[in-house]
Amino acid sequence: MPKSAYIHIPFCLSKCKYCSFISFNQTELINEYVNALIQEIKVNYAGERLNTLYFGGGTPSLVPADLLEQVVQLFSFAAKAEITIEVNPDSVNKQYLSKLKNIDFNRISIGSQTFDDGILKLIGRRHNSQQIIEAVSSAKSAGFNNISVDLIYGLPTQTLEVLKQDLNKFISLDIQHISTYGLKIEENSYFGKNIPKNLPDDDAQADMYLLINDTLEKAGFQRYEVSNFAKNEFESKHNLNYWNNEEYYGFGVSAHGYKNGIRYSKPCTIEKYIETPLLNETEKCLTEQEKLEEEIFLGFRTTAGINVEHINKHYQIDFDKKYKNVLNKYCDYFEKTEQGYTLNLKGILLSNIILADFLD
Repeated sequence: MPKSAYIHIPFCLSKCKYCSFISFNQTELINEYVNALIQEIKVNYAGERLNTLYFGGGTPSLVPADLLEQVVQLFSFAAKAEITIEVNPDSVNKQYLSKLKNIDFNRISIGSQTFDDGILKLIGRRHNSQQIIEAVSSAKSAGFNNISVDLIYGLPTQTLEVLKQDLNKFISLDIQHISTYGLKIEENSYFGKNIPKNLPDDDAQADMYLLINDTLEKAGFQRYEVSNFAKNEFESKHNLNYWNNEEYYGFGVSAHGYKNGIRYSKPCTIEKYIETPLLNETEKCLTEQEKLEEEIFLGFRTTAGINVEHINKHYQIDFDKKYKNVLNKYCDYFEKTEQGYTLNLKGILLSNIILADFLD
């Protein structure tokens, strides 16, 4: 039974050059889109008391607050539920954020990426570094005390020194959470068709990741997942739901969901979604082996790692026996925990290679 829901808001004023997400510059369709969302939610949401609700995009903060309120009001929430919305620094102000707070949003995720204004222009962001500071300040003034920012490393012309300056500036904002992402060139992005110059190589990206870990840990942030760092008790409950391999609803264009052992996705264009909001474009019923592999892949993303007793009981296997060769082969990259295993920092850097060996 899902206790989390993701809602995709596919509107953007322009596309960032690294972005391959489903987003469109069709803001004239916002009202129709929200009406389709409401229709889908009313039919498919079974009334569970949600632990988390997450509005992602796209740029959810392009949607007027009163329309967002209509959507939020469709759900029931557990005590201390986490309700998150992604915003861009150039699309929010204190007045708008205050309205969001009154709607019961209690977590803000700000798409910042870097404080280097030259790189922000290079990657196609619409905001500048000053607007990041203003967005965080406005969020605090509106009453938010759970603020996350995004940071991308491995960007064109970015050096370790530039990244270090970024980290120090983010830390100085006195925020609770930082999500860090290594730049990946996706085929269907602008950069995929126009490879930028001066990209840090794989070794440089690895050095950047190690710098991020060291700097944020010294500043009081704890890494709880490969890409995510939080101060005490400010881990993203919504993302932990994914990594714990729990079920969740997915509503909206291109949204993915997981319910009753079935992973599904919604149509990938706004027009098709508005026309048929109840349609699932894909549905896949996972086999027990696929569920096991997902449990392993997702579990090893977290610092808590995998729970061997849970896996053995749930999947009727002997994990240590079944994966003896993999555990021995990469013994220098695993750490034993009270519950099972986790990847150490060296293991995270090689995680794609290591986890591929768990595939049956």
